[in-house]
Amino acid sequence: MNISIQGLLSQLLLGLVNGSFYAILSLGLAVIFGLLNVINFAHGALFMLGAIFTWMAAEYFGINYWFMLLLAPIVVGIVGVLIERLLLRWIYKLDHLYGLLLTLGLTLLIEGVFRSVYGSSGLPYDAPDALAGATDLGFMVLPNYRAWVVLASLVICFATWYVIEKTRLGAYLRAGTENPRLVEAFGVNVPLMITLTYAFGCALAAFAGVLAAPVIQVSPLMGQNLIIVVFAVVVIGGMGSIMGAILTGLGLGVVEGFTKVFYPEASSTVVFVIMVIVLLIRPAGLFGKEK
Repeated sequence: MNISIQGLLSQLLLGLVNGSFYAILSLGLAVIFGLLNVINFAHGALFMLGAIFTWMAAEYFGINYWFMLLLAPIVVGIVGVLIERLLLRWIYKLDHLYGLLLTLGLTLLIEGVFRSVYGSSGLPYDAPDALAGATDLGFMVLPNYRAWVVLASLVICFATWYVIEKTRLGAYLRAGTENPRLVEAFGVNVPLMITLTYAFGCALAAFAGVLAAPVIQVSPLMGQNLIIVVFAVVVIGGMGSIMGAILTGLGLGVVEGFTKVFYPEASSTVVFVIMVIVLLIRPAGLFGKEK
């Protein structure tokens, strides 16, 4: 098989773009599971909400991409507050299965509502003019928007990791999940902190949705296939591991991209094959903590 360097670099970029979506979505899942102990199966639907709100804002109100990059995560974060306050708070002490079933039901409800209005076909959304076109680097042509997706994802992912792992706020978040009474004794409102943590995880999904709108056609079902892969990414990285979610998401995106070059038939299953191998060797995941 003769493959040019330009072809390999193009696949590397494509893999990094997909890996960027995997990283942000798996990061949101890892934050929610690591700090709230909830398997949030609604994450794919929240990803879709970020994209479809962006499309609706442009279609009905003429609101541009840059504004929605900030507004969509806030709106979906508010949706997350309502979900946590009205539903999730009642199941924290129950088995993980209850949270999974509840959020799965929410996914079917949210997707069903938007599918009844817009159908299941894709809705086109153009990249902003400032990021249109491509840059010729000599050894490859780099699409500007895809380069922006990778850069924005890396900034958001590592900023989130820094806040959770290296700041006092992050220390309160981690302590609040392990010993809430002790943290409350220091004057911290733990229930509010938990609500805002879930809202932040939802906002991350929406941010990924806005980034994905010009790349993937906006559809009420756009989160379905993606979220299955993202769950596999979280399992491989280690449930609740922030850095594991980021590095594994990016790495598996690249692996998936190269698989499309060398063995296309396996590109849709390579992530799950890796998941099985990792679980056999290290059940807690590559970056997870063994109990």
